[in-house]
Amino acid sequence: MLEDSYRHKGLRKKLVEEIGSMGITDKKVLDAMNAVPRHYFLTSAFLEFAYNNKAFQIGEDQTISHPYTVGLQSSLLQIEPGMKVLEIGTGSGYQCAVLCELGAKVYSIERHRPLHINSKKLLEKMGYKPYLSYGDGFKGLPAFAPFDRILFTCAVPKLPDTLLMQLKPGGILVMPFGEGDIQKMMAIKEQEDGSFTTTYHGDFSFVPMLEKRAAKK
Repeated sequence: MLEDSYRHKGLRKKLVEEIGSMGITDKKVLDAMNAVPRHYFLTSAFLEFAYNNKAFQIGEDQTISHPYTVGLQSSLLQIEPGMKVLEIGTGSGYQCAVLCELGAKVYSIERHRPLHINSKKLLEKMGYKPYLSYGDGFKGLPAFAPFDRILFTCAVPKLPDTLLMQLKPGGILVMPFGEGDIQKMMAIKEQEDGSFTTTYHGDFSFVPMLEKRAAKK
């Protein structure tokens, strides 16, 4: 049974206020994060820390991102209700839930089967209805393209041409770009003439995207 107590709600409100003080000013994003109980996405061992602005292990050598990072990436996407959003790396499902709260039609890919199964069960229980896929994120979901927005929740070592081709003209792709421990947060926008403009939004540390490797069973 999923419980969201007054204490949880109070801690969540305080966390959202902290994120706002750090520069995340998009009210729609802050409201969405305030609506999603982050403690649902952590094991009971971490419940006490669910509303700290920290990343935590979720198994399969993956993490649930810092809430600030979720807020920044969500803000950079500039989501409007009804937009089709492709998420590469479902992970715990937390970022996916925030995107759903923003009114997006979310399509999310995860290559670790246990995480795919767990996030699918939890998101369904919470009443969200994203399209969740188990497979290779580098391939995207061409059958559902083009997308208004594309989001990577893992470090990307090189610009993914395959996924840029699945982005609508005028669309935005957000990703942590680079190899090693530190990546640059990038927002890439496709112009109407097919060219791309790129902006950078600070240094972050994400788990790497697994390239050219069979999906883990």
